[in-house]
Amino acid sequence: MNARAFDLTQLRTFIAIHDAGSISAAAEQIFLSQSTVSEQLKKLEERAGQPLLVRSRKGMRATPAGTRLLAYARQIAALSEAAFEDLQGVLLDGELRIAITDYYRPHDVARVLKRFTSLYPRLRLHVSAMQSSQIERSAMTGEHFDVGLALRLMNEDLADGIATSDDLGGASATLVRRERLVWAMAATQTAPVDTPLPLVTLPRTCALQTLVASVLERHKVAYRVSHSAAGVAGMQLALAAGLGVSCLNESALTPELIVCPPSLGLPPLPRAEFHLLPGRADETDLIRHARNALLRLFA
Repeated sequence: MNARAFDLTQLRTFIAIHDAGSISAAAEQIFLSQSTVSEQLKKLEERAGQPLLVRSRKGMRATPAGTRLLAYARQIAALSEAAFEDLQGVLLDGELRIAITDYYRPHDVARVLKRFTSLYPRLRLHVSAMQSSQIERSAMTGEHFDVGLALRLMNEDLADGIATSDDLGGASATLVRRERLVWAMAATQTAPVDTPLPLVTLPRTCALQTLVASVLERHKVAYRVSHSAAGVAGMQLALAAGLGVSCLNESALTPELIVCPPSLGLPPLPRAEFHLLPGRADETDLIRHARNALLRLFA
């Protein structure tokens, strides 16, 4: 390798670690062992001549040098993908409707879509944030969108009675990300929390809301609904205001939120998966190619 260049694979791994927040989470997402991911990061830092990521209370964060390299790494990865698509003769020109669960990387999804539009400037996007249950129901009809990204719960005992990957045909969809579910509360809030547990909720059509009620009732944890939000953004605001606790996926935690301490005695939660839903038999080449391109960016 050129002594004045970076390895593309190592750059992709660096991006994955940063976005996932840990080496173990990145390893799951890019289907490599933790030792391989650690080794690739080590080699990249040796090439850079300085640390790029450091551990913090909230996971791996970029150093000043890492922040600079991260911007370049994303551009390099995107250009590599664009070059590949160009040589394959793929030209995405037209309209594309995308439905995304609002749990998916709320602070980062805009950047992902910006990268997508920079790669395919002739594509006109229509993006909707929808509940996963609605995305699942509409997936095969194409009534509301062309490409859908939904949250599903892993098939674990903790999720009994809740729609899981197996229930919803997980084998035909593509797993793009896996995350822990956590109990979240305001960073300024001090334990113990009131009894019964003040719970911030979403509409009962939300799978996670159904899960929360099921888990608490199973473990005989008394709770009361302290606030009902219409979506994830509203839930984040309510939690940050100290109105109660609730269940969120890790990437939906804001700087104003923390994971509830073990002292609260809240029951464990299953993991969540984000799936890119399969295409329909009658979909166009434009949609099929766009789905494949989005898969690389969403992962």
